Amino acid sequence: MAKSLHTPLFRPPGHRAAPSRRGSGRLGEAYAELLAAADIRVGGDRPWDMQVHDARLWRRLLLGGTVGLGEAYVDGWWDAARVDAFVAHAVAAHLDERIPDLPKRLAALGAAWRNLQDRVRARRVAEIHYDLDHEMYRAMLGESMVYTCGYWAGADDLEQAQADKLELVCRKLDLRPGMRVLDIGCGWGGFARHAAAHHGVEVVGVTISRSQADIARRACAGLPVTIELEDYREVRGRFDRIVSLGMFEHVGRKNYRRFATLLRQCLADDGLALLHTIGRNDDGAGIDPWVTRYIFPNSEIPTIARLAHAFSGLLVMEDWHNFGADYDRTLMAWHRNFAAAWPRFAARFDRRFRRTWTYYLLSFAGVFRARGLQLWQVVLSPHGVPGGYRRPAG
Repeated sequence: MAKSLHTPLFRPPGHRAAPSRRGSGRLGEAYAELLAAADIRVGGDRPWDMQVHDARLWRRLLLGGTVGLGEAYVDGWWDAARVDAFVAHAVAAHLDERIPDLPKRLAALGAAWRNLQDRVRARRVAEIHYDLDHEMYRAMLGESMVYTCGYWAGADDLEQAQADKLELVCRKLDLRPGMRVLDIGCGWGGFARHAAAHHGVEVVGVTISRSQADIARRACAGLPVTIELEDYREVRGRFDRIVSLGMFEHVGRKNYRRFATLLRQCLADDGLALLHTIGRNDDGAGIDPWVTRYIFPNSEIPTIARLAHAFSGLLVMEDWHNFGADYDRTLMAWHRNFAAAWPRFAARFDRRFRRTWTYYLLSFAGVFRARGLQLWQVVLSPHGVPGGYRRPAG
């Protein structure tokens, strides 16, 4: 959480202010001094240095925190040759703990008091984000259309990293022919297609995105895969295995226990579930106001404590695997694809859309590079695997 405004915030010990630009005044000098603590120079010539194009930036940061920073980038008020490196430097220096951020505090209060991911609000992320032009997603994500972190342990390119991630999930779940598998938040059908084609299982995928459902059905045609357009809270039935890849960030703390209860109710007594989610290092709100406003409405990143509380008494945690550093490579690959494909989509989207998505992809890459966020795969069972669970090698 951001701390309150006080003198030490603007005077990091042992650092001198970098030269101000464009008449930034004392406020600009104070922020320049703060950025210097992260080895970021205002007007410097290194890839991660900030180039200020509008001196109003500093007041916008003071009043708007991280929302102001992101909005100012989209408006062209500042740049960096490598936004990912700029953010990585800032996160590694914990600048977020020293900068006042009223929007973040208000967002945290809202999450604590309201269910921002009820059935009605939950659908906004599909309408605003996942139902965007699917051809743009294909260009950015690749032919696999997998919109979650790749697994790069033995991969040299994005397609291989995604294929290896899907296979890793299948091996962790010990999929065998004839099993019935529930895929909560199935996206464009990447896991369902892989699991059915390579492991002979029957998959039921659920999504709240109409566009995703249509594309997933086409992608899985001819395979034992059923795609349902429904909220996870509507799922009924019994399954040998349950998987959820990159959907839990949309569940919200008010619904974690309900999600865990659903897993327990739908999972066979000898079954396994795998939860793949971004995670936080601390017990903060898990809400980035800029991200929730412009990218993923009503999203919230879980914490270890909240996950543990949700599963307590319902499921046994068999394995917890963190490969968050791999999200940096995944996001940078998505950004390269997005940038290369932009000429094809410039007529459909405007300059602000391009800068918004550039900031989204690169800023997240920087956060993961600095290990400010993690990527967890958690394997769960109803009663504990007899003799103990063994994570497959590789």
